[in-house]
Amino acid sequence: MATIQFREVTGEEDGMRLDRWFKEHYPGLSFGQLQKLMRTGQVRVDGKRVKTNARLQKAQQVRIPPLATDEKSESNAPKRAMPRVDDRDEDFLKSILLYEDKDIFVFNKPAGLAVQAGSGLTRHVDGMLESLTDKYGQKPRLVHRLDRDTSGVLVVARRRSIATALTKAFRERTTQKTYWALVRGVPKPKQARVSTYLAKYQAEDGDRMRVAKHGDNGAQHALTHYAVVDQVGQKMAWVTFKPVTGRTHQLRVHAAYMETPIIGDPKYFNVENWEFPGGIQKKLHLHARRIRIPHPNGGVLDVTAPLPPHMQQTWNLLGFDVTQYDPDIEEELGNED
Repeated sequence: MATIQFREVTGEEDGMRLDRWFKEHYPGLSFGQLQKLMRTGQVRVDGKRVKTNARLQKAQQVRIPPLATDEKSESNAPKRAMPRVDDRDEDFLKSILLYEDKDIFVFNKPAGLAVQAGSGLTRHVDGMLESLTDKYGQKPRLVHRLDRDTSGVLVVARRRSIATALTKAFRERTTQKTYWALVRGVPKPKQARVSTYLAKYQAEDGDRMRVAKHGDNGAQHALTHYAVVDQVGQKMAWVTFKPVTGRTHQLRVHAAYMETPIIGDPKYFNVENWEFPGGIQKKLHLHARRIRIPHPNGGVLDVTAPLPPHMQQTWNLLGFDVTQYDPDIEEELGNED
């Protein structure tokens, strides 16, 4: 006969939502069933009623009623299809590895490789991470994103508790990100910040972002600091961007908003009758160059990614020196939303 059980929250589960905790431990229990158990007080944490979105803490005791633990619940669980892991995935990920320790991987994502699954996509970083699943069955976890056509630094947590800490750093903006880009024209002034609201809309080629007004439906504040590193007359410029917020396509939209769109941007390059310079590939020239993020176990993780081949080719053609020091952006990043 099934009985009431008590399960202790482990260190790896610290900060996990209660509904997700149940999904992992009792996959046969539907969300509707869980909500009913919560409403009737049959599921409790440390003897107290909580909501399904409550965050668990290490060493807390979760009361599990018989309904959640009977054989029927487990036998009716949908069978998870085992992901297909290509033997070459691990080798590929190791070939783009910039840094690793027992908690974190940092990769230099190539341009053109998606971070997550999407319509018509069969190859992406998230799927490839299955090949790095550890002996305890824990698959490394993404903690932030890069656009498909953007190259550069991508941080991945090796387990859940590390992912929670890193995600918090991104959310609380204690992370410093530096991007390099080649833009058409030269931003004026050469060092400043762009502060707008951005909102998503549906275009023929998929989702796009637009500059919006405060109060518009779905509008979110977006703040970017930038500085010009070098330029080719008034035709093109090497710009370093330091985003404070992390909105979708933020840097690409802000560059276009300044009337200096990023070279090779298929969505936001809006200059009519502009001839693509010879010797420069028609690819997005935006690269996540560097990241500085508090390490969950102390200190600061500071990783830099070399330019992708198409941008290195352009830099060589234009005579840009990658050893040049990034201009300091003196203005404080602040905590604006």
